[in-house]
Amino acid sequence: MWKDMEECQKKLSLVGTETLTDSNAQLSLLIMQVKCLTAELSQWQKENPEIVPLNEEVLVTLGEEEFQKLRHDLELVLSTLQSKNEKLKEDLERILDELNTKMHDIKEYKEKLLITLGEFLEDHFPLPDRNVKKKKKKTNIQESTAQLITLHEMLEILLNRLFDVPHDPYVKISDSFWPPYIELLLRNGIALRHPEDPTQIRLEAFHQ
Repeated sequence: MWKDMEECQKKLSLVGTETLTDSNAQLSLLIMQVKCLTAELSQWQKENPEIVPLNEEVLVTLGEEEFQKLRHDLELVLSTLQSKNEKLKEDLERILDELNTKMHDIKEYKEKLLITLGEFLEDHFPLPDRNVKKKKKKTNIQESTAQLITLHEMLEILLNRLFDVPHDPYVKISDSFWPPYIELLLRNGIALRHPEDPTQIRLEAFHQ
């Protein structure tokens, strides 16, 4: 093949040094170039590509390369996940700190509110008679009622329920709740009745 190419180059160089006086000389030059290229193409087509033998050593080398690449990719993924986990951990700790701070503030607010209410209620809403008795209209037999609690105690029960169980702040009205106090709280918007059960009331959430 190389000898053919050398001969073609010699002929081309000879042709280049001759004086071409007509178009036939140019045509001959082109035909010679085509023949050289055709001969080169034919020779390449006869060649067989060299195939690397897949022996054990080659397979081990290829496997190690793939393993190293896979290891590198996994290390990148692990590093990314660790970074995300660290950020999530920091965010969770920050949220917990904020919740603890809010719970502490709410607890202080609740204690101050109870103290203020207690002082006010003791002065303006005295303790009802714990041994209130009423007579039946048709008999002279006296009937004892349930032991009543103070308005302060009622509000403390409602307030504790509101803060301790905010998703269900309603309290069942018991016999120890003096009806005039219940009406006082409802009439002034301090307490609200359950929309479906009138025997339950809750404290209005003024802190929200």
